[in-house]
Amino acid sequence: MATPLSAARFLQSLRAEGLRVVEHRNWRTHNRNHKGPWGPVHGVMIHHTVTSGTQSSVNLCYDGHASLPGPLCHGVIAKDGSVHLVGYGRTNHAGLGDDEVLRAVINETALPADNEANTDGNRYFYGFECVNLGNGSDPWPAAQLEAVEKASAALCRAHGWSHRSVIGHKEWQPGKIDPRGFTMEAMRGRIGQRLGGKPDGPPKPPAQKPPARYEPFPGAAFFAPGRRSPVITAMGKRLVAEGCGRYEVGPSPDWSEADRKSYAAWQRKLGYSGSDADGIPGKTSWDKLKVPNV
Repeated sequence: MATPLSAARFLQSLRAEGLRVVEHRNWRTHNRNHKGPWGPVHGVMIHHTVTSGTQSSVNLCYDGHASLPGPLCHGVIAKDGSVHLVGYGRTNHAGLGDDEVLRAVINETALPADNEANTDGNRYFYGFECVNLGNGSDPWPAAQLEAVEKASAALCRAHGWSHRSVIGHKEWQPGKIDPRGFTMEAMRGRIGQRLGGKPDGPPKPPAQKPPARYEPFPGAAFFAPGRRSPVITAMGKRLVAEGCGRYEVGPSPDWSEADRKSYAAWQRKLGYSGSDADGIPGKTSWDKLKVPNV
């Protein structure tokens, strides 16, 4: 028996386990608490969405549908392993299930067969929907299964539960088949192993690319007959990329009439005309061309 985590600690626990978490809209206050109590919580329940596509699945689980208002879970686990939070508090994910199963989860003992639907599971379980068609052939990528393991372990760790506090929807409510495609017993084994070690810690932010560096304007006098420089080659390649190349062969490092005509086409593309589009680079047009540093 446990008091539900605060939304902030719920988020912190998931990230501390090494998960990449995406916060969707106002998930922290999006719930069904007006329909009944939320808590005490006793475990984690795993589902599959019977949908494909991350964003459409997240939107569905946030909004719900005409016969079942959202949120439909607390988090959506995508195939890439990201966890999208869509609600917090009471959510429409578990429905009615077997009181003997609940008792086994509380006692962390072997689960009995679920043959009754007499207990409100939305009150007692955290719920994660996993993006999968549930047809037995839609794959479960390794990153997604690892995220199921981590999300479950994160909450077990936060509450001091064992892996026996994690169940599938099919183990709770008669007639349900989710999650289909892996066994909950195998998943509980993975969760148990994870709980035997330390959490991975928050994921490292992606490496930032260094800012692009561009050639400074070398001055109009630089572009004269006989000038040879890799800067001219780099300029010509950018002109070609902009659709302004007027080269039969090239670009080359030698300033040529083809370079001048190509640059004039760039100037005209920017809106210059007459003597302002003579093909000799000026600082404003050069800076807009963004010639890579060589």
